[in-house]
Amino acid sequence: MKRGKGLTFVGDSRILKYDKPKLNRDYSEFPGRTEEFYPDYLLKEWVTGAVFLIGFLCLTVAHPAPLERVADPTDTGYIPLPDWYFLFLYQILKYTYASGPFNVIGAIVIPGIAFTALLLAPWLDNKKDRHWKRRPIASGLMLASVAIIFYTTWESVAYHDWEQQDAQGQIVFSNLDAEDPVFNELIRTNCTSCHGGELAGGSGPGLIEPDYQPETVEAFVRNGVGEMPAFEDTLTDDEIIAISEFVADLEIVSADEAENTPESEE
Repeated sequence: MKRGKGLTFVGDSRILKYDKPKLNRDYSEFPGRTEEFYPDYLLKEWVTGAVFLIGFLCLTVAHPAPLERVADPTDTGYIPLPDWYFLFLYQILKYTYASGPFNVIGAIVIPGIAFTALLLAPWLDNKKDRHWKRRPIASGLMLASVAIIFYTTWESVAYHDWEQQDAQGQIVFSNLDAEDPVFNELIRTNCTSCHGGELAGGSGPGLIEPDYQPETVEAFVRNGVGEMPAFEDTLTDDEIIAISEFVADLEIVSADEAENTPESEE
């Protein structure tokens, strides 16, 4: 191109000459086909948002969020469950190749690959054709991702023990004294990891509802039962007797009575 040919000068700039597109006329020239953004269009948006908000509030009133007992980090028997939109990741962590010693694969590697593929999506398939059938790479990756998410979510729901889930988080009011030295120094160290932070049950059975006698509890603690190990060699006789009497004295009480326990007075 020769210097200056096909160019037009605008001030100190040199730009290509082109036909300026026609601008739309004022909206008032199209009665019934256009509307002002404010307040007409914006009012419709507000009304639509208010309807959805009221519907959501009605749903929360009709089906309130379930409450569980107070979280206790010492309760290693509690199995947490994520929200439904993370169930597919939760299920992946159960597979052999993504759990145990390979937990880093399920927790970091697999999600990292998926996130990286999402970032690289514009470069993986940059065809100009927008029809999904003519973009096999992008369409295939998307269909595979959706299929994996749906399948792992279904599998997580189908094979989860929902009865145990409800039982482990159930609020149980008892006369348990969390300030008692026996509970703090002995039971927290030896019992709560299996029987729950409030002894209401975890991977092991609950110790509040059964009407145990001190002698029965002492035999369990001293000799063990089932998967429960024996503590005869790790605890003294006085400590075993103290634990037995504490557990045998536990009972379910009403919410009003539980509020009078030393634990709730803090």
